[in-house]
Amino acid sequence: MPSERELRRRIRSVKNIQQLTRAMQLVAASKMRRAQEAVLAARPFEARLRTVLNDLAPYADPEISPLLRKRPVKKVAVILVTTDRGLVGPMNVNLLRATLRQMAQAPGSAWIAVGRKGIGSLRRTHQNVLAEFPGIPDRPTTGDTNAIARAAVDEFVSGNVDEVHLAFTRFINTLRQEPTIRRLLPLAPEEEDDDTRVPKQYIFEPDPETVLRQILPRLIEVAVYQAVLESKASQFSAQMVAMRNATDAAGDLISDYTLAANKARQGRITKEMLEIATGAEALKG
Repeated sequence: MPSERELRRRIRSVKNIQQLTRAMQLVAASKMRRAQEAVLAARPFEARLRTVLNDLAPYADPEISPLLRKRPVKKVAVILVTTDRGLVGPMNVNLLRATLRQMAQAPGSAWIAVGRKGIGSLRRTHQNVLAEFPGIPDRPTTGDTNAIARAAVDEFVSGNVDEVHLAFTRFINTLRQEPTIRRLLPLAPEEEDDDTRVPKQYIFEPDPETVLRQILPRLIEVAVYQAVLESKASQFSAQMVAMRNATDAAGDLISDYTLAANKARQGRITKEMLEIATGAEALKG
């Protein structure tokens, strides 16, 4: 059993760690609120762009834009969005496991890695990484993410890959984040839930082809930007929960060490009293 001095030293060390995890929890909570506001504000914009694409579906001729062109799938590229730092619980591990499991069924795969954790994992497993984007800011802008979208579009348009998928962690709430993998390219209108609804007729200015050419690249950029926002909100939520759990665990450990130190102190005092009593009896004899 450790001595009382060793237990007191451990208590001081755990208290220092607890102060650090509590501070990190507060910082993550502050960043989480901003990230949640950003991701919730951006979702309607992406949804509206996809609605416009659905409205343009009757005019979505693959000859209009190469982003609509379907071809036999021989190679798939994945934009993998992870965090730059750890301390986020199983968030990155769950996303990597789900993505690798799905890509194992693909005929060939290549990766566009966003975030140092994903870059490191792909390097360790010797995956084919086409591009790396570490150091995305905590409050990203489209200027930070458009390069990712351009890299994916260039690979698809040049014919190096036949599909592009987007893998990220979708923010549900503070306690729940879900690994999400969806196809990004080639673009296709989403299926309508109501098949009986009469499609609306629109008059486009200047013409549907021009509108489509303008909408498609913007939709790719917004989809990548939204995925990064979802990942950031999930990151800070997971980090706050992880740091809170670490703070609570440190408190429990301090209680256990304090109890053990008190027992050791009581045993030391009892031993000293017995030694004094034994010495006194020896002097009497």
